[in-house]
Amino acid sequence: MRHVAVGQPARNRSEDAIQRAIIRHLETRAAPNTFWFHVPNGGYRRPAEAKILKSLGVVRGTPDLCFVKDGRAYFLELKAPGRPLSPAQEEVLIKLRDCGAIATHAHGLDQALAWLQARGLLKGEVQ
Repeated sequence: MRHVAVGQPARNRSEDAIQRAIIRHLETRAAPNTFWFHVPNGGYRRPAEAKILKSLGVVRGTPDLCFVKDGRAYFLELKAPGRPLSPAQEEVLIKLRDCGAIATHAHGLDQALAWLQARGLLKGEVQ
């Protein structure tokens, strides 16, 4: 029997593993003057809790990781290989780009790390 974190579909576990690996890279390889964080929007919420969070400004489809470096905003949505973006995720990425942010999605760890390195958010090379 598989055990899944409360309120989290089994299909998201591989994306969680990708994100955890990226966090480990960031903890040791983040470029100087890079601020990064995760917005914990995902997972099941009771209807009352969801209503409260929405009233506080939670936006469905917000990317998993957010970065600021040298006055630029970067957003990265992580997807397991073969998993498509949801319509809400596509909409948010478009809105962020329309506002001047650099926003995209990556399928798998290698693609995500390459994107972070190409934008100067990670220093060094993957070993």
